[in-house]
Amino acid sequence: MRNPQSKPRRWTVIASGLLCAAVAVVVLFTNRRAFFSPLAVVVLGAVGLAAILLQLRFRRREQTNRVYSQVWLNALGILLALAALVSDLFHLGQQLTQTLALGAVTGFAISGAMILHAFRKQRTAQK
Repeated sequence: MRNPQSKPRRWTVIASGLLCAAVAVVVLFTNRRAFFSPLAVVVLGAVGLAAILLQLRFRRREQTNRVYSQVWLNALGILLALAALVSDLFHLGQQLTQTLALGAVTGFAISGAMILHAFRKQRTAQK
């Protein structure tokens, strides 16, 4: 007999594998010098946020208490990431580019931490 948890868990595992593959592709096809770029940090931070948002999407189907991401915080992270990209493309200054990239990753990290905290609260409330 099948476990009722197997279907949602299967899709979570598949999504996790695809995100790991995305990180592996970024690492494999990027030259060594590019890892010193702030944009590489932003890309990896965005992949991490995508993992959390996919987790949110999969859990939304099975949870009665919904967890929502902070749209304004994600939008701020995306705007800062785009500003870092423009700053890097036009060579406006490495310190400015790094600050913008750090702001983008910080926004992604705070948003992800808030979602994971809400998941944890729900799990402890269910027990």
